[in-house]
Amino acid sequence: MVSKASIGKTTLSAQAYKALRSSILNQRLQAGSKLVVRVLAEDLGLSPTPIKSALSTLEQEGLVLYIPHQGYLVPQFDVGDVEEIYALREVIEGLAARLAAQRADNKRFLKRLEQNLDKQQACSAIQLDRYGDLDLAFHQTLWKASKNSRLLAVASAFQHQVRLFINPIARVAGRLSASKEEHASTFEAIVAQDAERAEAIMRSHIHQAGLALRSHLQGSNSRSDRLNRSEI
Repeated sequence: MVSKASIGKTTLSAQAYKALRSSILNQRLQAGSKLVVRVLAEDLGLSPTPIKSALSTLEQEGLVLYIPHQGYLVPQFDVGDVEEIYALREVIEGLAARLAAQRADNKRFLKRLEQNLDKQQACSAIQLDRYGDLDLAFHQTLWKASKNSRLLAVASAFQHQVRLFINPIARVAGRLSASKEEHASTFEAIVAQDAERAEAIMRSHIHQAGLALRSHLQGSNSRSDRLNRSEI
């Protein structure tokens, strides 16, 4: 259920968007669940109009799916999906870090990364929405810094899936602090223009994130199986 407490003092559509986005990213709205406008409107104490507007925006961002004759759904991924996505990410993100290190004479680019890392470090375990946005922004900055338009196009194609995964990964024991350290180490290698090291650290970072996500999904499936058996 979506919490009314997550609604801020902005426009009604923005309020609905913020509440729904947070509920999806933090899995209060479970993967695969159907998003019924009437039910969401009742949960949030809003009319259907801002809910529909928020769902449309979230669909454009890839955080919800719209299926004709079925309506809106929260995207659902299995372990096989994760293995495919993270095998691709490991290659793409590693190459992005390598190319960014080779072009690390751009002071504005380095300053942007440094500011991002400072904000990441300030995020606590109860600020996963903010951390997740900063995490994705860090990677997006590297994609753009690669100056490789095809790499940017491929990476951008799965950025919404990546954002959906960040919060559950960060909840796995030790991953939030480890991720911050891995980002910082990647930055240090880029500043030193050590392209080989930057690529190696980034590939390891993505690999560890993928392992954490698979562990999370397998744990969720096991809990679901136990719950289902207890109801028989």
